[in-house]
Amino acid sequence: MYYLDSLRDKDGSEIYRTKAGFRYPLSKDRNGQYKVKSGEMIRVCMTSDFFLEEADAWREEAWDIIRQRPDVKFYLLTKRPQRVAEHLPADWGDGWENVMFNVTCENQRRADERIPILLELPFKHKGIMCAPFIGPVSIKEYLPYGQIEQVYCDGENYNGSRPCHYEWVKALHDECRICNITFVFCGTGRRFVKDGKLYKIEGNGLQSEQAFKSGLSFLGNPIQFKLTDEWGRPIPEEKLYKPSFGPKCQNCGMRLTCNGCSRCGKCKNAG
Repeated sequence: MYYLDSLRDKDGSEIYRTKAGFRYPLSKDRNGQYKVKSGEMIRVCMTSDFFLEEADAWREEAWDIIRQRPDVKFYLLTKRPQRVAEHLPADWGDGWENVMFNVTCENQRRADERIPILLELPFKHKGIMCAPFIGPVSIKEYLPYGQIEQVYCDGENYNGSRPCHYEWVKALHDECRICNITFVFCGTGRRFVKDGKLYKIEGNGLQSEQAFKSGLSFLGNPIQFKLTDEWGRPIPEEKLYKPSFGPKCQNCGMRLTCNGCSRCGKCKNAG
């Protein structure tokens, strides 16, 4: 996060409310149609944390935006599950159908600290993000509860990256496959160890491609998001957004659960 912010001349330690993008889910085109289509997924605060203490003043507005788009899936990720229960909306109940809640578990210590809290929280959809994957993680004791719907893992990137080991990824994959839970190996990270050999893999694209070629990602039990329109009416499957994938998407580690190609034209220009 700090490295990515530095590329944009930003200080990663500064916490602020974005100006242009905060209300993006409510943005409409010139025809009055939402730019974010029904069924799309928005990953929120992926270089920050939705439950930061410093963001308490803005979170109610964020919840209100999510409330207004019950037809869109929102992916939330936190390292602070202990703060969540006290910062849910008053009308939360046992959870909103359009929210997928995830905790970061980069090693076994954090997994055993955060997953029990995750299991106690009222969310319809729950997942685990093992990234950066810097140590072996076993979650088999938590999976039989039937609450975890997907697990992601990714190696570490940027300066001073610690190695990710194939054996760690394979063991996590095996635990998920036994319970038929979707497992996504997003990327190897810059330093990847397999069969005792250290590989230096530069570039996110190559890391993602190598993860895809490992064959470890798989689609488990389908996640049923019961999305509705603003009046609470179920949206037929045929009316929901269907992701499209361009040439660069074919061997991407994220493809299994990705929102699809934005059709920005870069693939065509690169060719």
